[in-house]
Amino acid sequence: MLNDFTKLETFAIVIKEKSFSKASSKLGISQPAVTQQIKFIEEYLGVQVLQRRKSGIKPTKEGVELLKIVQKIQKSLISAEKDLLKIINKEILFVFSTSYMIGNYIMPTMIQTVREQIKNEVMVNVSYSTEAIDDLIEKKSDMALIESPIFKDDVIYREWLEDEIVVFSNQKIPKKLDENHLLQYLWVCREEASHIRQLFKTSLDKLDINCDSFTKISESTSATAIVQTVLHAPKDGVPTVSIASRKSILDELENGRLYEASIKGGKIKRSLYIAYLKERKNDPYIDNVVNCLLSMS
Repeated sequence: MLNDFTKLETFAIVIKEKSFSKASSKLGISQPAVTQQIKFIEEYLGVQVLQRRKSGIKPTKEGVELLKIVQKIQKSLISAEKDLLKIINKEILFVFSTSYMIGNYIMPTMIQTVREQIKNEVMVNVSYSTEAIDDLIEKKSDMALIESPIFKDDVIYREWLEDEIVVFSNQKIPKKLDENHLLQYLWVCREEASHIRQLFKTSLDKLDINCDSFTKISESTSATAIVQTVLHAPKDGVPTVSIASRKSILDELENGRLYEASIKGGKIKRSLYIAYLKERKNDPYIDNVVNCLLSMS
């Protein structure tokens, strides 16, 4: 029964996250599947290993002992994985398919670390999230890194990084924007199909703010063109603004070329995902890359 380490790994992640739902997101499986795996362990051992508390899920006395065993197994697997990687062909090229934002702004800061971890060369193919998943399914890439969850039955998804969508301008604007601010600004908009635009619109709809009433001066499919348009807009008078992943404009924010703001009523956040084929679930090469990426999150 427990020669299938998946159930034990699920048990350990439930304890770490203190939540069945959070463990479900981390593992890329449904919450009922998480519950079923824990139930299987408890029925097999004949003891309760988890209990619900106000502070979250906690291990029972027996659960603590089981966790110690799981951690020993994990250490052994990591050691075995390293030995396996030593015999992998060193000329293998690991291919990522990524969204534009991840490929252009996040991966450049991580590629060297990934190369050193897997001891192989890395290629990054940049496109839309939908195309990145298509490349993964067609086996044109080993792993996809995407901005929006495009769920396919043959793919495992792991939550990776948290991202925030912000309003930005080349002028100082209030840190918190209300409807009046949004209506008075000049907007450089993303195309309607953009995931960021759809996420932004959904958030405004919840606040009963109609973005169709904004003063739109241009629209673009290129995030780089949008940033450059805002950077070169007049620095006096009515601010020119747009929306972007905070990670994609971090350098401009830090050097004072751009200024950011969020919407009154709450920050707009989303998860970025790691995706790989289910058939490679127990592939030590894939696991090594996943662990490397998660360690940098």
